[in-house]
Amino acid sequence: MEFTPGDQTRWKLVWSDDFDYEGLPDPSKWGYEEGFVRNNEMQFYTRARRENARVEGGLLIIEGRKDSFPNPGYKVDSSNWKENREFVEYTSASLVSKIDTGWKYCRIEVLAKLPDGKGVWPAIWTLGINCPQVSWPACGEIDIMEFVGNWPGEIFGTIHYPTSEGAYEKQEGKLKDLDPHSDFHSYAIEWCPDRIDFFYDSHKYHTAWLDKAGAGVENPFRKPHYLILNLALGGSFGGEIEDDCFPQRYLIKHVSVYAHEQ
Repeated sequence: MEFTPGDQTRWKLVWSDDFDYEGLPDPSKWGYEEGFVRNNEMQFYTRARRENARVEGGLLIIEGRKDSFPNPGYKVDSSNWKENREFVEYTSASLVSKIDTGWKYCRIEVLAKLPDGKGVWPAIWTLGINCPQVSWPACGEIDIMEFVGNWPGEIFGTIHYPTSEGAYEKQEGKLKDLDPHSDFHSYAIEWCPDRIDFFYDSHKYHTAWLDKAGAGVENPFRKPHYLILNLALGGSFGGEIEDDCFPQRYLIKHVSVYAHEQ
């Protein structure tokens, strides 16, 4: 089965959110990650807290805040990075698509305007729906867009997957000299049986080849994934945080998922 890159006339809309309502994100479409989740990031992801995730004026707003928020997992004298702070210094939100079956071999497109402060790390990405059973990186990861405020003007499109030695490998694409903060831009993938093409607006800037991630059904990119929209702060990739830049708003105008028409 061969797909034509960039041929949007052959894609059929199967899931979307245009944020044409007010209040919290639509609970029939979005769930939340909660707490300190990964990568030694500094933010605590809150659940259904309007200060961190809300829909207003036709936009989903994910807001990273300098905060003082009680850490429900706090333990006295703990050395664990998730437990050793009684009060959280930063809060944000991470939204996950609420679809049990996930998607594969699809086009995913998000129209977004990115924050630009030091330490911000907004992303549009997917994980395999089998992640709770097999963990990362065996579930596979598709980074439709990553931006790091400490490297202004650059965006990344990447896939991550396991190696036979138990480590992980990645195929990464990058664009430089951009201005993703002053206006909305389209971030998209077209996920085909043999490859994933990455787009910034209508420009295809990277292709990841699926066979490099393994043969047959064990390949994590031949299984369905779910979508994540999040604003991380600091951590292993986000780096040093500049407090003077807060609050930071990550604005999303629409999210669309298309299946390929046969």
